[in-house]
Amino acid sequence: MAAPQSDLRLPHECWELIFKFLLINDAGDAERNHRYFESLSLVSKQFLSITNHLRFSLTICDPTLPFLPHLFQRFPNLTSLNLTRFEGDIDALLTQISTFPLHLKSLKISNKSNIPANGLREFSKKITSLTSLTCSHIGKIRSHDLVLISDCFPLLQELDLSNPRKVPSELNSKFFVLPKLRKINLSGHYYMNDSLFLHLCKNCEFLEEIVMLNCSFCQEGVAFAFRERPGLRSLSFGWRSFIQNDDCSQYIDSLVSLKGLTCFNLSGSFISDETLLAIANNGLPIRRLVLQLCFGYSYVGLINLVSKCRFLQYLDLDGAHFLNDGHILELSRFLGDLVSINISRCHSLTSLALFALLRNCAKLNEVRMEHTSIGKMSVENSSNLMNFVVYPHLKSLYLGFNTWLRNDGINMFASVFPNLQILGLSYSNGIFEEGIGQVLMKCSKIRHLTLAYSSGQKLPKMKFNVSMLEVLNLAHTGVDDETLHMISKSCFGLLQLDLRDCHDVTEKGVMQVIENCTQLREINLSNCGKVSAGAVDSMVFMRPSLRKITPPPGFCCSDSKRKLLLRHGCLVC
Repeated sequence: MAAPQSDLRLPHECWELIFKFLLINDAGDAERNHRYFESLSLVSKQFLSITNHLRFSLTICDPTLPFLPHLFQRFPNLTSLNLTRFEGDIDALLTQISTFPLHLKSLKISNKSNIPANGLREFSKKITSLTSLTCSHIGKIRSHDLVLISDCFPLLQELDLSNPRKVPSELNSKFFVLPKLRKINLSGHYYMNDSLFLHLCKNCEFLEEIVMLNCSFCQEGVAFAFRERPGLRSLSFGWRSFIQNDDCSQYIDSLVSLKGLTCFNLSGSFISDETLLAIANNGLPIRRLVLQLCFGYSYVGLINLVSKCRFLQYLDLDGAHFLNDGHILELSRFLGDLVSINISRCHSLTSLALFALLRNCAKLNEVRMEHTSIGKMSVENSSNLMNFVVYPHLKSLYLGFNTWLRNDGINMFASVFPNLQILGLSYSNGIFEEGIGQVLMKCSKIRHLTLAYSSGQKLPKMKFNVSMLEVLNLAHTGVDDETLHMISKSCFGLLQLDLRDCHDVTEKGVMQVIENCTQLREINLSNCGKVSAGAVDSMVFMRPSLRKITPPPGFCCSDSKRKLLLRHGCLVC
């Protein structure tokens, strides 16, 4: 006798473990996780219940506002809220949120004109569990705003106040009374000096990660601060006005005393071979090293460090002009754990460097080689070099601004990198329809393709589906309605389409995309002069999935009309 269907179903707990496995394996993209769960939730009431309980983050924008009580009830395990896209009264929203019994740990309220002091004060009275606060790109931050944050959220472990447009001229030291703080980002806070940095390190005994790009310090001041906080694990300093002393031994001694340092970012700063050698000789466990546009060091210091720090996973050498293919070949032999490398603006590097890295770095999945000499070698030499070996581990490749790159070169890459998901070809004027067609046909897992600012660029006639493509950037290219017709017929999963400055597209082509790309969430039509401004309303009502439209020239939107479009879930800006 056959068992009843209900006996063949997996228990609730098993399905939950399966869904959690999916979530963990794509943890880097919360929005994609949510889209997967949206589809799963339609299968059954059981799946709906499981996915509701596994949703931990929620982005609130203006159309969401009337549904907040229902959403907070539907997703009982929310721990993170993102209010960055909300354009209404942020103080009122925070006050409203505080009335719900939420156990929030993370709050993001970036891109606002100021810190919503009243709202945060009310929020903190009821929600006392917050450990992470992000208020980046705020128009104006005042000294008393920072003190208020310290008073309202004494349990903060992570605080991001980076890149405000206007910062306070002076700072009340009470701001640094955050006893649980582990991570802080104060990039762009120009008032920061040696004294304040020392005060921060003295008062935050659990501090592990500091990000202060575009701030100015001197070596002696930093050295004193390092001694106060030997448990630092991550340092990101961009010292544009870094003071170099003839004797930097005190600074080096303090730096190498950070025995747990795993991330070191000195973007745009001076660093000497002596410092790199000291890091290597003292066995610091560096996993992430960022020397983007740094100066003062040479290949000698770099090879000394790489040969002794064998566990590097992320290496950024953008702008290291002294590097050549031979250097990369030698470096790659010590980079067995490397996952990502940026060697852009290293103008002497060719595909020899790329294939050396891929041969010797079996874990490498991301390469950035913009502004190099990729493509300068003959195709015959490149083919002999690769020996027709396939490199399935490479997932992301950025080759923009390579003037030597041609169709035959990109065709070769498409043949040996079958698992590419992200491909950047901005300003690639030597690649045309045939080359792009080979990429899309051979690399069936492409999710993100950028062809921006490639003059005359069009897409080929695609007689195959590009179902995995989610983001397509065609800004400032020669695409026309024929191209958009092919996109509408082949790219069913498209989420974002950038058509900025595409002067040959018309309303007809755009509406074909709107009609057939049923998951489209964002479209940019800035400076598309042949697209009627009146088409925007039709787009919103025809495609309910749209969340953001950058309209064509001539579009005027009153407050009442903007609110109407927002009620349909779409921001027009």
